[in-house]
Amino acid sequence: MMKRIATWAFYVVGTLAILYLALYAYAVLTGRQLEPGAPIHIFRNPDAPSYS
Repeated sequence: MMKRIATWAFYVVGTLAILYLALYAYAVLTGRQLEPGAPIHIFRNPDAPSYS
């Protein structure tokens, strides 16, 4: 039983590693270049109050 769990865990870790590498390759080959100082607007509500 433990050998079967270890085998499945090995397969899962290997699959995650391959998916991570594929996602990294996709991001490198097709991703936009980030420019230093460019603001990142993620989940920013334009109507939110500014506390600064």
